[in-house]
Order: sequence, then structure tokens, then C-alpha cells
Amino acid sequence: MTTPTSDNLRGALYMTLAMAGFGFNDAAMKTALAELPLYPAMLIRGIFTVVALFLLAWASGALRWRPQRRDAGLITLRSIAEVASTVTFLTALANMPIASTTAILQSAPLAVTLAAALFLAEPVGWKRGVALAIGFSGVLLIIRPGADSFNPYAIFAVGTVIAIVFRDLLTRQLSRGAPSLLVALVTSVVITLTGAIGSLTAPFPQVGPATLIPLAISAACLIVGYTFSVSSMRVGDIAFVAPFRYSILLWALILGVVVFGDIPDTLTLIGAALIVATGLFTFWREQRVARRAVAMRQPLR
Repeated sequence: MTTPTSDNLRGALYMTLAMAGFGFNDAAMKTALAELPLYPAMLIRGIFTVVALFLLAWASGALRWRPQRRDAGLITLRSIAEVASTVTFLTALANMPIASTTAILQSAPLAVTLAAALFLAEPVGWKRGVALAIGFSGVLLIIRPGADSFNPYAIFAVGTVIAIVFRDLLTRQLSRGAPSLLVALVTSVVITLTGAIGSLTAPFPQVGPATLIPLAISAACLIVGYTFSVSSMRVGDIAFVAPFRYSILLWALILGVVVFGDIPDTLTLIGAALIVATGLFTFWREQRVARRAVAMRQPLR
């Protein structure tokens, strides 16, 4: 019999391992993109990923699920948003330090909160509003538009955040019975097909071990990240487990220095700290508001 404390620690470990998987996936893809164009890299990695996800979905029985028309439409739109986020993110990743790209992406939960307030009429109090403003100011510190150090590819990272917002808003509307593995498999198939179509625009490059190995590692790490991220949400208290998602920034900083020799400057570190701090505060406030709403619905005894 497990205790709540052990469940929380196990969930935190799973989330940390998931973020490590995603971090190493990013580093492997950045390595491959130094030798291979974007779309062929998406195609080759996608083949590895689709095969692995198909086997996992088959083993779990997720392939037996048949979506209703509404879910099918949402999955299609979600896949398109995922393609947009993949293309923009990999473009930014190939041309920016991995730590800066990752830090900008950590503003996605803040952007989702803002979008939910604007489009789904979810309440956001003034405290969370101030936190959102501070968090987005952290993004500006990293991007620094107009400064000599401005990297135009940061616009692609911001585009990734926008695509993630649409993806997550669509995901929220899926039926609870929709298997995560099947949704991920469909998404991977669409991304792989996009890579195949994009690869037709130019002669396909020669692929040797120097590019094939990083792509295989990337696919394996992506599966590890996805598997442990799902597992982390099934054990422990989400309020305890979810904040460990920001550990990906630590992995990005380490990999950026060790693998690519990228040392973030002071403003980038300050911006990343603001994004993480306001993200944690926003999540804490959302959990507190949700618990208060549940308590108010409880009948008097």
C-alpha cells in the first residue's frame, strides 16, 4: 500500500524524467538539424516515433477506440496545431540557444490561462493578471526586440507558444474517454506526413550515422518524455507534481552548456526565472480557486 507522500514523490520523479526525455530530445534534434534540413528530419524522426507509438497504442488497446464526429474534428484541428508548433519550434531550436528556446516555451501555460479567460470565459483575478504580465515581461527579457542581441528566430518560438495555446484549448474539449496514446499517434502520423510532403520540395539529402543516430535518440527520448508525462499525471497530487515540469529548464541549461557551449546571459536567466516564478504562482492560484469552488458545491451536513 502506497502513501500519499510516496505517490507524490513518484509523480515528481516521473515528471522530472519526462522533462529529461523532452530535453534530450531537443538536444538530439538540434544536433541532427545542424546536418539535415527541417522536413527530412521531421520525416525520419516521425517514422521512428509512429512505429513506437503504434506498438504502445496497440498493446494498451487504444486502437479499439472509435471517436465520435466531434472528437474526430477536434483531433484533426489539434494535429494541425501540433504541426505548426513542431515546425516553428524546430526552426527556432536550430537557430537559437536551446536554453532560450526552452525558456520562451515555458510561458505556454501562462498563455493558455490568458486564452482560456479570453475565449472560454474562465475567471482570472487581478493577482493572476499581474502574474501573467510579469511572466510575459520575462519573455521580452529573453527576446529583447529592438536590441542588438535580438534573434529574429525568437519569433518562431513565440509562434510555437501560440500554436500550443490552440492545441491545449482543443485538448481540453476532447471527451474524457479519448485515449492519450491514440491522440498522440494520430498527431505523429500527421507530423510525419508533413515532413514527407515538405521533403518533396528539394532533393532528399544523404543520411548517414551522424544524422540517423541523433534522430533515433530523439525519437526514443520523445517516447520516454511522453510516457512519463502521462504516468506523472496518474499518481500523486497534481499540485505537487505539475511544478516539476519546469525542471526541463535545468536540463536545457546543462545540455546547452555541455553539448553546444551556449552560456545564457544574465537577462536571459532573469527572464527565465520570471517565467517560472509566475507560472508556479498562476498554477497555485488556479488550484486554490478550483478547491474553493469544489468546497462551495459541497452540501451542508
